Amino acid sequence: MQLGCIADDFTGASDLANTLTRGGMRTVQTIGVPGDDLDISADAVVVALKTRSIDARAAVDQSLAAYRWLARRGCTQYLFKICSTFDSTPRGNIGPVADALRTALGGGCVAVCPAFPATGRTVYRGHLFVGDKLLNESGMEKHPLTPMTDANLVRVLQAQTADRVALIGQEQVRNGAAGIRARREALAGEGAAYAIVDAVSDDDLLALGTALADARLAVGGSGIALGLPENFRRKGALKAPVTGRPDIVARAVVLAGSCSQATRAQVAAFVRAGRVLHAELSHVVHDEQYVERVADWCMAQPQAPLVATSATPDEVAAATATFGAPVAGAIEHFFGRLAAALFARGVRRFVVAGGETSGAVVEALGVQQFAVGAEIDPGVPVLTTETPRPMALALKSGNFGANDFFERALVATGTDPAQ
Repeated sequence: MQLGCIADDFTGASDLANTLTRGGMRTVQTIGVPGDDLDISADAVVVALKTRSIDARAAVDQSLAAYRWLARRGCTQYLFKICSTFDSTPRGNIGPVADALRTALGGGCVAVCPAFPATGRTVYRGHLFVGDKLLNESGMEKHPLTPMTDANLVRVLQAQTADRVALIGQEQVRNGAAGIRARREALAGEGAAYAIVDAVSDDDLLALGTALADARLAVGGSGIALGLPENFRRKGALKAPVTGRPDIVARAVVLAGSCSQATRAQVAAFVRAGRVLHAELSHVVHDEQYVERVADWCMAQPQAPLVATSATPDEVAAATATFGAPVAGAIEHFFGRLAAALFARGVRRFVVAGGETSGAVVEALGVQQFAVGAEIDPGVPVLTTETPRPMALALKSGNFGANDFFERALVATGTDPAQ
């Protein structure tokens, strides 16, 4: 095992695993920290945690447990995978987890870069852009769990750590790997613990990957991993991964719990094909029997249906005020129970939108690890597992994917027995 990755949510883990697989690394994604008896043969392992918005101390404990598991398997480099929109709060959890991992790995100046140009995330002068908008003007400022009200990543990360945060700007990045390496070494000598790295193109990320060949730790979105596989390939340490469409003939369902603009547009596009149920939040929050009725409705549909709770952030806030309950948590619980009910009825293909929703679904299904297959959209691969039964899943971050993503993901995950 060469590269050990710790992801702060399940869709981000899939995104990263997809990037590494495309780069030529045999990659396995685990759900949570595996037991020591789990035998994995891979170049890279991505440990998917659900730590993005939990208590910072718990996030640190889980991340260090993942690090120790990976270290026992001989990893030479580690990547803390965060969201490409830097989802966090002034209390963390990016800073506290990065601090703990950095300490465990001996310090130094750690490169931090969430850029992923293929999905519109770029960093310029330390500011994160989503498309042509600053992060705090992109809709992320209304996120119900981690509202991002500042696009200046140096300032955002500095609020989460007592150590110094600096910048490797475009003037160094445009000089390629040598320029990035020299600036990071200089910052380390000045006592900087972290360096936000500008990246506006894949070429910038490839140069960053080369510059990090000898780094013990890096922090970023999946884009930071574009250039890492080549470092291991130069050492002759890689074998070719196997990808392809899974041979699964089974019922499928789409579950959309994200309130992002991209997911709402995907739900709207799928509505035109029919087979959509917009779950009533009052029932989601208060009616424990609602799951069984929704599962029965899904199984009665002639083709794969979609169940959505993809309301706008304002609608979620209004629902929280109306129902007097944490609606986001109730939605996760609902989708987890619904996935388990559908699995019991024979569904084996799941397309899921939203990081928290994906985490709830995967946990409810009892999945321990995935093999990473072909890419559906940038950042979203097909995932397959043999236990508890052969299944295929597509776990999509709320902000990822084209408008027709759900239809294409259903095709990519296998075949409907009715077809």
